[in-house]
Formats: sequence, structure tokens, C-alpha cells
Amino acid sequence: MSLIGGVIDTPKAAATNSVPTTSSTATDDVGADQDKFMKLLVTQLKNQDPLNPMDNAAMTSQLAQLSTVTGINKVNATLESLRTDQASAQSLTATNLIGKGVLIAGKGIELASSTDDAGKTTSSSVFGFDLASPAESVEIAIQDKAGTTVRTMTMKNADVGTYPITWDGTTDGKTTAPAGSYTFTVKAVSAGKTLTDSTPLQLAAVASVSTGSGGVKLNTSLGQYTMSEVKEVL
Repeated sequence: MSLIGGVIDTPKAAATNSVPTTSSTATDDVGADQDKFMKLLVTQLKNQDPLNPMDNAAMTSQLAQLSTVTGINKVNATLESLRTDQASAQSLTATNLIGKGVLIAGKGIELASSTDDAGKTTSSSVFGFDLASPAESVEIAIQDKAGTTVRTMTMKNADVGTYPITWDGTTDGKTTAPAGSYTFTVKAVSAGKTLTDSTPLQLAAVASVSTGSGGVKLNTSLGQYTMSEVKEVL
């Protein structure tokens, strides 16, 4: 099955003036807080009553507070730096999916047909399902737009995981279904009970990648999806 991917616009040249990174900005903030604290402490010492000077325990307590606040600020700066690095890595990974097919939650099937040089017409479609629990049997029913089941597939002793499926358009009556849109259902059974944690998956073609305040998003033929919503890359 051929998938057509989109193109990401080439980024414009970076501006001449450099922008401070998140980690360096956070470090500067920590240093500024330390300077402010020390200035306040020195001012307090200069203006204290000579007959009633600051207690050593009070000064030690204030210094301990400074150390605690400084430590917390440094931890926050480190976490922010890690978050930024993770977002950059995720964005880079997402761009590698452009032009590929991914399986995401959905019940749609697109049956496509093609004709080779010899004039032979073939049909193909890809979809799948995800099992969160082992199943003794799995039944997949494909329906046309009228809701009529045209093909039934079964699988025995399926373990936990994601299962891609290819359908060549063959119906239960041994005919070839016309190209177009179909839907399907998944029924997984274990110990005589229908499982509720089986998820039907449909194929989406990744055209481009977007980044923003909402994180990295995959722009596909079916809409926008996050990386965590992708069950399998084909």
C-alpha cells in the first residue's frame, strides 16, 4: 500500500542575536536570588542594635533557608532543562515518521485498488487491533457502508500486543469487495467472557509534524495525533 507523505517547510535562517537558553536563564535567576538574599542579610547586620545583636541561631537559620531555596531553584532549572531536551528529542523522532503509516485508535478501513502493467487489479488495506489482555479467540468483522458484514476473520490464542492486519478485499462469499470506505469491529473472548480492553486500530498516513505549547503533534490524513496515541509504525 502506497502512502504519500507531506513536506515540512525548511526553517528560516536563525537571527544574528543569540537567545539565552532555558538552563542559563534559570542559573542567572538562582545567582540573582543569592545576591538579593546576601544584600538583605548584610543590611540587616549593619542596622542591628549593637546592644541586642542578631542571635547566632537566627543567622544560621537564615543561611540554611538560603541554601534550601538555592537547592530547590537548581533542581527546578535541571528539570526544565531535561524537559526541553526531551521535547527536542521527541520532535526529532516525530519527523522520522513523515511519509509512513501509523496505527491509531479507530474503526475505519480504506480499501484501495490498483492495476499492474498486465492489467491485473488487486485490492489492499491495512488496519489492526490492540489487546491489553490475552484472548483465547479474536473475531474481526468488516462491514460496508450499509452495515452489512462482508468479511469475518478469526484468530486463536492471541497474546497481549498490537496486531496489524492486511485485507485484500476478499469477502466471505469469495468475491472482491469494491474499493472504498469500510468499518470493522473487534471481539476478543477469554474464558467465555468478552474482553473490554481490546482496541480497533485504523491506518493514518503522517504528512507533517507540528510543535507548540501542546507538544509534538503528528498531522495525518485523519487529523492530529500525539506520539503517545501511535500504537505501531508501519
